[in-house]
Amino acid sequence: MSAPVPQSLKNHVRWDPLFHFFALPVFLLASLWSIIHLVRHPNLHTAGLMLVMFAAAIATLKTRMYAVKVQTRVIRLEERLRLHELLADPLRSRIPELTEGQLVALRFASDGECAALVEKALTANLKNADIKKAVVTWRADEWRV
Repeated sequence: MSAPVPQSLKNHVRWDPLFHFFALPVFLLASLWSIIHLVRHPNLHTAGLMLVMFAAAIATLKTRMYAVKVQTRVIRLEERLRLHELLADPLRSRIPELTEGQLVALRFASDGECAALVEKALTANLKNADIKKAVVTWRADEWRV
């Protein structure tokens, strides 16, 4: 058995095969099929079928979005606590100025480079992707959904 590949900018995106490659495509195709069926055979039954398929597809997407949003809130809290411990006083007082995206991206920065990246993120108003690209020593996040 081969050793797992270390996480990096190129491979940090999480794919959940059952969600991304089964449930989501099935619901989207079923919704498309229900539209086609409604166009070919317009009646109350096919309209109801289309409505149910769209509701199921939306419920599937919303369920995923809720999980990601909760994780984002936890990451924000974790990073604020981490930054409070890592940063010196002048920079520590600026933690509330960091955006949600900046905090989420900073979780990948090692402790040693975090202070410099926070300062750069605040002064240059770096976006999430820019912060991730600037990380030299990647700190893996294996818990993300």
